[in-house]
Amino acid sequence: MDLRSLTLEELKTDLAEHGEKAFRAGQIYDWVHKKCAASVEEMTNLSKQLRENLKEWYEFEEFEIARCQISQIDGTRKYLFALSDGNMIESVLMRYKHGNSVCISSQVGCRMGCAFCASTLDGLVRNLTAGEMLGQIYRIEHDTGERVANVVVMGSGEPMDNFDNIVKFIGMLTDKNGLNISQRNITVSTCGLVPRMKELAEKQFQITLALSLHATTDERRRTLMPIANRYSIEELMEACKYYFDKTGRRITFEYSLVSGVNDSEEEATRLAALAGPVHAHVNLIPVNPIKERSFLPSDQKRIRAFQNKLEKNGINVTIRREMGRDIDGACGQLRRKVLEESRDGE
Repeated sequence: MDLRSLTLEELKTDLAEHGEKAFRAGQIYDWVHKKCAASVEEMTNLSKQLRENLKEWYEFEEFEIARCQISQIDGTRKYLFALSDGNMIESVLMRYKHGNSVCISSQVGCRMGCAFCASTLDGLVRNLTAGEMLGQIYRIEHDTGERVANVVVMGSGEPMDNFDNIVKFIGMLTDKNGLNISQRNITVSTCGLVPRMKELAEKQFQITLALSLHATTDERRRTLMPIANRYSIEELMEACKYYFDKTGRRITFEYSLVSGVNDSEEEATRLAALAGPVHAHVNLIPVNPIKERSFLPSDQKRIRAFQNKLEKNGINVTIRREMGRDIDGACGQLRRKVLEESRDGE
């Protein structure tokens, strides 16, 4: 079993079956989820024998940092972690005045096929466990010695395609026995898996759900995101309304601006008509260029015009601050770069 994926109660039960006293579970859980221990050997208030037993009983991924690229522009850190099964995943640390934010991956690769994303180019390899998602945060805290205040599940993968592990991850991340991060400081993205959006609403978490929309018509969206062939924008808006009604939490529309594709003022007017009725906040994102695609970001004049049109229609809108462009900051870029280097070296 993955030690990081066990809740405190699950750990108590399992240790009891091994003949260990209940208080040991609290000690171990504290090392794993508060002190962010990188290995069992760091758990110095446990006996040597118990540490050896833990290695035998559980998997405890050490999260080797295969590469860490630090932006010379803004200090953003892009981590590439090598997992014990040979796979690699990415995480990003971004420093803001209001605290450190970590963007983590939920899958190795992705099967959603969005046209502007590097994560999906090699398809889905596997889901990450709750512990592997937590481990990205813990390893970054351990590496920097700095507290993480905000967590964004917007790295490689589609979180709603790994639903059960995401739900468990949220529960453990916000547990008072762990990092105890407020649910309101967690954002989870989705490209629009309607049934899972509704299922998440039923959990009544106080997290922010971010919908990767990127187009205002079904026809345009289908050219960018294959998931649009399964769920229409009308169905998405109904799911957004359901989420807001169930949780009281405002949805965020993520909207990547691609020059000449989805950045006209007419698109902005249609976007406002979608966002208004579901109380959505719009986050505009100048698309991050990847070499495998021809998409280019809109220029600043076009971005400002798009923003102004939304605001004139009463929509709350922000423009995402670009971070880490000089360090392969976009989802999947660094992992793919290293995989290509490995193939070229064979």
